[in-house]
Amino acid sequence: MNITIREAYLPHDDPDAALAFYRDTLGFEVRNDVGYQGMRWITVGPADQPGVSIVLHPPAADPGITDDERRTITEMMAKGTFASINLATTDLDGTFDRLQAGDAEVVQEPTEQPYGIRDCAFRDPAGNMVRIQELT
Repeated sequence: MNITIREAYLPHDDPDAALAFYRDTLGFEVRNDVGYQGMRWITVGPADQPGVSIVLHPPAADPGITDDERRTITEMMAKGTFASINLATTDLDGTFDRLQAGDAEVVQEPTEQPYGIRDCAFRDPAGNMVRIQELT
């Protein structure tokens, strides 16, 4: 069996802020930017990994959820507890400095973790946790 990761989904509540963070601050390329019925889906990813993407999506577009569930999602996004993603880089300190200079919300400075990795953490404009691990 040959299975690969194609896309991961992260919610956003402000497409322009999400685009600025993932394109301008993280340096990802924009692969698709689609609007439909007042909502916007933005697909981004690292230029050197064309087969892997992050789809930034409006949480209100998820089919089959109730209004109560939408409110819960909105509350969890505001607290930063709804969604997360782990990224990796060979230059953790440089990446941290660039993100901090770009006014990203710092959650954790570069730290040696007891489970054997060094990483840092930020929140994107929607509150999603973005952890960045150092590749060795």
